[in-house]
Amino acid sequence: MTKKIYWAAAIYTILGLLGGLYYRELTKARNFTGDTQLSIVHTHLLALGTLVFLIVLVLDKVFALSETRSFAPFFWIYHAGMLITVGGMVVHGTLTVLGKESGAAIAGIAGLGHILLTVAFVLLFVGLHGRIWKPAETKA
Repeated sequence: MTKKIYWAAAIYTILGLLGGLYYRELTKARNFTGDTQLSIVHTHLLALGTLVFLIVLVLDKVFALSETRSFAPFFWIYHAGMLITVGGMVVHGTLTVLGKESGAAIAGIAGLGHILLTVAFVLLFVGLHGRIWKPAETKA
């Protein structure tokens, strides 16, 4: 699982950099100077993707976090939440730059992504709690 965590962090780094590039190039090509959610896609991917999984990688090395029952659900629900959240932001931001309305459905979908991220964080803390308060003689 350590390799999957590493690759998750690496892929989020690439996606974050591509998100910044997309924002810059699209707004430049359309001469757009207003506010758009595209401006925060880059930081969401780097902070909630790269940094979170680098921290999870360290926690896994220290506490064998990936061996907990809640880790696999955390891992996959977190990715789903990120995909939905960032996907909604990209669609909403792109429509804004193109001068079109995005509607409430896109905001609702992004909200669902945030709910999934919240569930994933709860699962992460459940697994971490079990490892931190585990008796010293049975720690991995």
